[in-house]
Amino acid sequence: MSTEATSERVDLLIVGGGPTGISIGAEARRVELTPLVVEKGPLLGSLLDFPRDMVFFTTRERLEIAGVPFSIPDPKPTRRQAVAYYHSVARTYDLPLALHEAVVSIEREDGGFVVATRGREGAGRRRARAVALATGYFDYPRRLGVPGEDDGLVRHRFVEPYGHFGERVVVVGGGNSAVETAMELWRSGAAVTLVHRRTAVKPTVKYWLKPDFENRVAEGSIAARYETTVEAFVDRGVRVDGPEGEELLPADAVYVLIGYEPDVGLMRSAGVEIDDDTLEPVVDAATCESNVPGLYLAGTIQAGRDTNRIFIENSRDHSRRIVEHLRRRLTAG
Repeated sequence: MSTEATSERVDLLIVGGGPTGISIGAEARRVELTPLVVEKGPLLGSLLDFPRDMVFFTTRERLEIAGVPFSIPDPKPTRRQAVAYYHSVARTYDLPLALHEAVVSIEREDGGFVVATRGREGAGRRRARAVALATGYFDYPRRLGVPGEDDGLVRHRFVEPYGHFGERVVVVGGGNSAVETAMELWRSGAAVTLVHRRTAVKPTVKYWLKPDFENRVAEGSIAARYETTVEAFVDRGVRVDGPEGEELLPADAVYVLIGYEPDVGLMRSAGVEIDDDTLEPVVDAATCESNVPGLYLAGTIQAGRDTNRIFIENSRDHSRRIVEHLRRRLTAG
């Protein structure tokens, strides 16, 4: 299904090979437009970076795309099941893919676009009548910006807990990712301390997870440092400042899990207007078209910094809006 760099013009070039990008490509196929999905890594690279044992909060039917049933017996799929499902959608629609190919720039040309890329075979140029950006945000974890964060002690993604048995692990954050990671680490034999700058973990933590975590803290199984900020990461430890003053927390590993930031550089360079404070782009809610005609924005990148506002389940119709608008435009033209 992969395709080499070529100047052949497609109807819709989709930047991003996650569930949203696959959905847009499949919808284009359904109405006989020619799509191409360009992804800087493997297909579904963001899902492949999720925790290996993760179970989705959303039920399977709300993750369905392109009219392909998500047929599993469990109400909520695992990461592995989701990857297999979205791969099956790509196979069902025989999506043309350009994998391990990063988009460098998007420029208007002759009523369409020229997309400069760089991949395994070097630099390339692709041509399209329209472009849809579905790059998400999971590639860019938020950072604390304190000394020592780039040292080997600190990680910004949690994959699995088993290698931390018998270790002292500090988790920084107070949302779902941080709390779930702390629980998995503790259950797998790590001594866990959670550090959060607020007075308690976020009220948006999953309703079945939050009381379980709070009970573990209350009984002393997991240590928590609330109203506490990280000052620096040092050799085998984390220097923090909280209600009791400065403290050095011993640590064999640290997970900083405080959310993600959208990468707006590509959008800005293509001419999309971005709010400097919220990082929200100008986009037509009805069509998902940006202020640049023919350049569409789909999925979580519409939300700017508010990354908890748009998910797979409430942006599945972005693909239909984009493809229907483009089909009408091409037909009229």
